[in-house]
Amino acid sequence: MSNPIRVAVVGAGGRMGREVVKLVLEDKELELVAAVGRSDGEVDAGSLVGLPASGIIVTSDMELAFVECKPDVMVDFTTPQTAYSNTLLAIKHGVRPVIGTTGFTPEQIKELDKLCIEKEIGGLIAPNFSIGAILMMKFAAQASKYFPHVEIIETHGDQKLDAPSGTAIKTAEMIVENRQELRQGNPNEEEILEGARGGYYNGFRIHSVRLPGVFAQQEVIFGGYGQTLKIRHDSYERAGYMPGVKVGIQKVMEYTGLVYGFDQFID
Repeated sequence: MSNPIRVAVVGAGGRMGREVVKLVLEDKELELVAAVGRSDGEVDAGSLVGLPASGIIVTSDMELAFVECKPDVMVDFTTPQTAYSNTLLAIKHGVRPVIGTTGFTPEQIKELDKLCIEKEIGGLIAPNFSIGAILMMKFAAQASKYFPHVEIIETHGDQKLDAPSGTAIKTAEMIVENRQELRQGNPNEEEILEGARGGYYNGFRIHSVRLPGVFAQQEVIFGGYGQTLKIRHDSYERAGYMPGVKVGIQKVMEYTGLVYGFDQFID
C-alpha cells in the first residue's frame, strides 16, 4: 500500500473547509498534516469538525505550515480575494493546489498553469466538485449541438460573493465549444429594467438568483420549435462535494500543469 497523500486544508474553519478536514481525517488514503485558518488560541482540527483530537492544531501561518509540514496537496475553499495569492504561495513551495474557489481570471489561470509546469507539479481549479453537476454541464454541452437557443439560471444563497457562479460560467464555456454564437431573442427587444434579461454571454443569457434558504441549484433551459429541454442539478449539502474533492486530490499527484474544471476527470 502506498503512503497516504499529505494534505493541507486552507480555510479549515469555513463551512466547506470543515467538510474537507473531516474527509481527510476519515480517509485512510489521505493524511491531514496542516489546517490553516483564523485561529483564536489552540484549536485541534479534529475537535473543530466534531471528531476525536487529531494532534493537528489550526494555524493562521500558511507559509510556515508549508515549510514545516511539507504537504503534497493544498485544498483551498476560501474566497476569490485570497485564493489566488494562496495558490501562488502553494506552488512556490511545490505544493499541488486543489482549488474550489471561483473568481480566477483567464490570465491568472494561464499564469498558474505556467508556474505549475515550471515546478513540475499538478494543480486543479474546479468551479464545482459535484459529480452530478459535472454531468449536468456535459449533458448541456451535448444538447447545445441540437438546441442552440439556451439560457442558464443559477440559484445560490444570498451570502455568495460572485455572480454568475463559477459553475454557470464553466457550463457556458462548455456550451460555446459546441455552439456557434447566436444572438437570441427579438432584435428589437428593449430591456425596460436594466439587468432584467441577465448577463450576456456569446449570444445567450445567464441569470443569477441569490436568496436565503437556498444551497445550490442550476438549470439549463433549451428552447426549440414546439419543445423545451431542461437540465437541472440541485445540491443539498456540502458533503456531496467530498467524493469529487478526493478524486481531485488524487489526480493532481499524477500530472504536471494546472487543469481548469473537474469535468476533465469525468468521462
